[in-house]
Amino acid sequence: MKEKLLSDLLKPVIEDMGFVFWGLEYMPQKNGALMRVYIDSPEGISVDHCADVSREISAVMDVEDPIKSAYVLEVSSPGMDRVLFNRHQFAMYIGKSVQVKLAQPVDGARNVKGIITEIAEQKITVSNEQKSYQFDIDNVMKARLKPVLDGVKK
Repeated sequence: MKEKLLSDLLKPVIEDMGFVFWGLEYMPQKNGALMRVYIDSPEGISVDHCADVSREISAVMDVEDPIKSAYVLEVSSPGMDRVLFNRHQFAMYIGKSVQVKLAQPVDGARNVKGIITEIAEQKITVSNEQKSYQFDIDNVMKARLKPVLDGVKK
């Protein structure tokens, strides 16, 4: 899996710079690829931080050459509506609203919206007004927080 290879390559570089490696999205496209790297920090992320990390990542990518085709590199803060990449990140946001796209349907649903209510082993439970959905972390294609701002969902 290309994301795992790239994450393993870039995570130490980003962490050595003093940032949290939040996650990575790799999207092959017809004329190349898009690699989006998310970084975080307790103090927040600035445009200068993203530029610094982008330069470091570019240098590593030039040496290691893990992507043979042309690609676009984006470095970004995860933002308020951040993508959740792993079990630990889901656990950090228990009680928060999330939208999850599943690879395989659970109880007839592939798109689940609700509140993260429980994390147990590799299982995640998301509940809404209608029902609770429990699924394996490996079944998650994409999950994104849906922040509530002043009582209004974004």
